[in-house]
Amino acid sequence: MKTIGFIGVGVMGRSMVRNLMKAGFSVSIYTRTKSRAEDVIADGAVWCDSVAACASDKDAVITIVGYPKDVEEVYFASGGIIESSKEGAYLIDMTTSDPDIAKRIYENAKERGIFALDAPVSGGDVGAKNGTLAIMVGGEKSAFDACMPLFEAMGKTIIYEGSPGFGQHTKMANQIALGGAISGVCEAIAYARAVGLDAETMLGTISQGAAGSWQMTNVAPRILKEDLDPGFFIKHYIKDLRIVMEQAMRAGLELGVAGTVLDMYECLEKDSLGDLGTQALIKYYEG
Repeated sequence: MKTIGFIGVGVMGRSMVRNLMKAGFSVSIYTRTKSRAEDVIADGAVWCDSVAACASDKDAVITIVGYPKDVEEVYFASGGIIESSKEGAYLIDMTTSDPDIAKRIYENAKERGIFALDAPVSGGDVGAKNGTLAIMVGGEKSAFDACMPLFEAMGKTIIYEGSPGFGQHTKMANQIALGGAISGVCEAIAYARAVGLDAETMLGTISQGAAGSWQMTNVAPRILKEDLDPGFFIKHYIKDLRIVMEQAMRAGLELGVAGTVLDMYECLEKDSLGDLGTQALIKYYEG
């Protein structure tokens, strides 16, 4: 496996492309706005003018786009990935998306002799840059094994979760747990400031005990520095939690914490803060 098409060169995608090139893969890219990918092109990525050109004759095609509707568009539209990919190619959707769409991609690809995996990631912009993403993969085990060199170029924790759609279901579980973690960190900081504690000292203390978490270690320092730039956009996390709530409803499950966190983020989005990072939840508590 040598030639890769990569569609969606955003906050995380650009670092993932760079890591694939560092690992020796030839990477062609497509994104809606070429100017946003000029730095990656300068680093050696080959620009393509369309989804079809990016997918055509590649050994594997990787996507990490914004929303489920974007996934459907790049895969199923005329000139889309499934139509344009060669027989025997591997399609890897790393967008956090609807598990039902992942199943449709798998079924449609299989009809054309193409392998499809759903492989959403966790770790944000830092994990993408450092090549330490957690990658959760659903699909056929043989396809997962074949694509391992690609995953190893981008991530550190790479787990086969099971059937098509199971990578996405695992990511939904991740997003549920994330909601409790990030809201807990923000509430702790808001409480510390309200009662007069030094928030940095407080975090340094409690992060060493049972309250410690990845969010506390990696995201809380951004909050203290008032760095609300996106490692992961609020608007994308809202999209994820909406998928969570829909899937939970189908399963007859009530998710109180996830629903509450979604409500808080939707309030921020109404205040035009959807392009900030998820750590901007602190603004819900402090205004």
